[in-house]
Amino acid sequence: MKVGFIGTGSMGGLLIDAFLSSGGLLAGDVIASNRSPQKLARLSQLHPGITLAGSNSETASRSDILFICVKPMEFKALTDEIGHCLRSEQIVVSITSPVQIYHLERALPSKIAKIIPSITHSVYSGTSLCVLGSRLKADDRAQLLKLMSHIGTPVEIYEHHTRVSSDFSSCGPAFLSYFIERWIEAAVEATGIDRVLAGRLAGEMLLGTGKLLTEGEFTPQQLQDRVAVPGGITAEALNHLRCSLDGVFERLIATTHRKYDEDVAKLDSLFGRDGIAQNK
Repeated sequence: MKVGFIGTGSMGGLLIDAFLSSGGLLAGDVIASNRSPQKLARLSQLHPGITLAGSNSETASRSDILFICVKPMEFKALTDEIGHCLRSEQIVVSITSPVQIYHLERALPSKIAKIIPSITHSVYSGTSLCVLGSRLKADDRAQLLKLMSHIGTPVEIYEHHTRVSSDFSSCGPAFLSYFIERWIEAAVEATGIDRVLAGRLAGEMLLGTGKLLTEGEFTPQQLQDRVAVPGGITAEALNHLRCSLDGVFERLIATTHRKYDEDVAKLDSLFGRDGIAQNK
């Protein structure tokens, strides 16, 4: 099986690294193309044995599964470039959330999926969000989910939940890291605690909390109730957080959804509205 990657930037490169280091793919399974020869050269140095394609069309034509790892507004030009090279039995995977299944099913003859990865896949953790198009058969679905299971936990979702699901799985590491960063800065300033030690304590706490929520059968509320003894230090601090963060998460979701809707509208315009009405 040949797995292609068009775009080997931050997320495309991360996926290749994770698949190869986890054993999900062998170097000989991978073919990649990028508009930057320097990025391809670095990739080849990191992973000897992968195939560097001379063009996106070559990557597309030689792949059984093709991951498209480019920015949303680059998709239309790319599908125009590679559409004639693709066949109905191939699987094309977009990793870009605003690009809809109907955009690609209209533009390409192949089987279509959308899989939103996470930076956490670099440590074989986190969830990949999987939206599977109508042309995929049961064995195609099994093949994709098995591949993604090497680097995390694949979860099938409805496409209309892509944005809010991505807020947790894909954007979430950045949101939580910002919270932790500010917490550490305040702790260092107030107490002089070593910054590296505080970072380690916070990281281990996040890891343990994640396990309690996924393996320990705790809900977030149950976990708060268990730790925050009425009248205690944690309970008092939680009350402060509740007041300080009032409305923050509602505004966060509104912000990510507004940008997502803007990008979908731009893509609708690029791909043509007539086909959208037929494929929704």
